[in-house]
Amino acid sequence: MMIATVGYAQKQPKKLVSALEKHTYFLASDALQGRRAGDPGEEKAAAYIAEQFKKNGLLPKGTADYFQPFTINDGRKVDPSTNLSINGSALQYGIDFEVLSNSSNGKISGDASPSIQESNQPWFIDLAEALEENKENPHFDLNNLLTEKIKNSHLKQASGILFFNSTGQDIIAFNSKDRADQTPVPVIYLKKAAAAKHIADPSATYHITSAVSLSPKTRSARNVVGWIDNGAPLTIVIGAHLDHLGYGEDGNSMIKGGTPAIHNGADDNASGTASLIELSSALKKSKQKKFNYLLIAFSAEELGLNGSKYFVENPTISLNTVNYMINMDMVGRMNDSTQTITLGGYGTSPSWKNMIDAVKNKSFTIKYDSSGTGPSDHTSFYRKDIPVLFFFTGLHTDYHKPSDDADKINYIGMAKVVQFIQQLIEGDKPAQKIAFTKTRETQTTTSARFTVSMGIMPDYSYSGNGVRVDGVSDNRPAKKAGILAGDIVKQLGDYKTSSVEAYMQALSKFKKGDKTTAVVLRKEQEIYFEIVF
Repeated sequence: MMIATVGYAQKQPKKLVSALEKHTYFLASDALQGRRAGDPGEEKAAAYIAEQFKKNGLLPKGTADYFQPFTINDGRKVDPSTNLSINGSALQYGIDFEVLSNSSNGKISGDASPSIQESNQPWFIDLAEALEENKENPHFDLNNLLTEKIKNSHLKQASGILFFNSTGQDIIAFNSKDRADQTPVPVIYLKKAAAAKHIADPSATYHITSAVSLSPKTRSARNVVGWIDNGAPLTIVIGAHLDHLGYGEDGNSMIKGGTPAIHNGADDNASGTASLIELSSALKKSKQKKFNYLLIAFSAEELGLNGSKYFVENPTISLNTVNYMINMDMVGRMNDSTQTITLGGYGTSPSWKNMIDAVKNKSFTIKYDSSGTGPSDHTSFYRKDIPVLFFFTGLHTDYHKPSDDADKINYIGMAKVVQFIQQLIEGDKPAQKIAFTKTRETQTTTSARFTVSMGIMPDYSYSGNGVRVDGVSDNRPAKKAGILAGDIVKQLGDYKTSSVEAYMQALSKFKKGDKTTAVVLRKEQEIYFEIVF
């Protein structure tokens, strides 16, 4: 990262500062309950942004007026029809039993004993012995144990499986985010207290009736898309994400445990969204008509860039006409003493230097980061070979916490960013496409702690089993092994990688110098690659 210092003072118009404050206070209010993608608060935020776009004279450019709806795959859910009875006694889901997260749907009916396992009948399987054998094994993986036992039971024609743990604590809970392949037969976990009550005699035979029904769990989110049509051949895209964390239901809050609280996300990213609204007004009034402008408030960024990924795969204008993309994410905490912003994507075009140098009125220090990727929506456009710039005023102690509130925002600093972007765009005199260049790639964050990387960029919007590769970094293990964009990583060594989080957890098992095998699905063909970290 290189640093350029500029110190040209610029007076901030009170009207702009006041407007940014008004938008931010609304978007970060408790009434919007943290703008979690797919929740009513996010819908209210989207309606507000669309109203401001309309007021500012922008044309709708979504697929439903200003909106571009899309579906978020939220995993799986257990349907109310799921049930279990043992010897005629109905057990209660969640209290007496759980369903394995990747269980197949279907009915179980028959007679079973914990001590005898017969073909074409349900099986009771006690996990106590296997767990005891592996209690000192640092490489033990419960999912691998369950997978192996299910596979063997199916080969011996078990019609359904009821796991239990006769000696230890309950160890299986339904995980709605599980993307693992569904099991060949329905699988239930009988909780310890229920097992002690309903199958107390291991030599007895019990009549089992059960129905397991899992279905996709989804929510609907929406991008907001406004269009300034100047009849130009090229378009500049300006974006910011409108969503935040809600009450932290998706596990992305920095606060673990305690009473759930609203995460208002004033800086992340009401600040960027408010700036987007004011830029839409300024660009509509601008005398610079050499480009069209597409302004997009993306949703579900916090879930893995879902909204921007959806847009670039389903664009409402031709991406071939896009000159470049500007992204604003967390632009509300400029430090009054250091007056510094970070400008990412600087290496994505050789034109950026001259364009930035041409901005006469600069009132902050710029730290340049060359990478075109990172944990925000510009990454989705970089993946389509579009030059990007990413405006960011820095992390702070309120990041992803309920304390990220509107009264902590530096609105004068926000106004400086808005004016800089406006001048950058209006000062772009040649109405021709700027060149795109590839850059180094950075990794997005995860809850797992790991010291090695394969050098892939996961597709966070992928809802299938495995990790789909969105991009591969040069001179990294995946590239050297021959893994390509579009491949689906299913397993690393002994560890299944059914989701991005499972992939990160698998990486945490390795250290530099280790070798392992990656199981990859490429166009329905399973391929094995040797990976050297």
